[in-house]
Amino acid sequence: MNYSTHVPAFQMSLRAAVAAALSVAIAQWLHLQFPIYAMISAVVVTDLKASETWKLGGPRLAGSVVGAILGALTCAFLRPNAWEAGLAILAAMFLSHLLRLRNSAKVAGYVCGIVLLAFGDHPWEYALHRTIETALGIAMAMLVSLVPKLLPSYETDRQES
Repeated sequence: MNYSTHVPAFQMSLRAAVAAALSVAIAQWLHLQFPIYAMISAVVVTDLKASETWKLGGPRLAGSVVGAILGALTCAFLRPNAWEAGLAILAAMFLSHLLRLRNSAKVAGYVCGIVLLAFGDHPWEYALHRTIETALGIAMAMLVSLVPKLLPSYETDRQES
């Protein structure tokens, strides 16, 4: 077994798992509608380097906000079907680019689509919950990123020598 490649992979997996578990536990404790979105956000932004986790969190949150707002707005004008979802996703992604949030565009697109297709009778409430759950997951990933690595990796040891 190659120690130098497995330790970093294990540590990142552990960080993502802890951040995801904390996200779900807190979301359930707060009685949020869909803890799964907190879990997804925690896993997606987790990186072995704390600085990278923090770097990934901002665009993820910005994209979620843009997508949630545009998805809820779209619900007032369009019916939730395939073509309207495609049009809304196009608008959310392009708006992200116009706002110079290029790293947020894909997230904005899929969050917009989720809000449009799954909102129920209350699109603004649904959009708010998606944003809160996403922010919770990102916050937990950022918090976990502050914990020092448990095991040194061979590569890290060699670079520091």
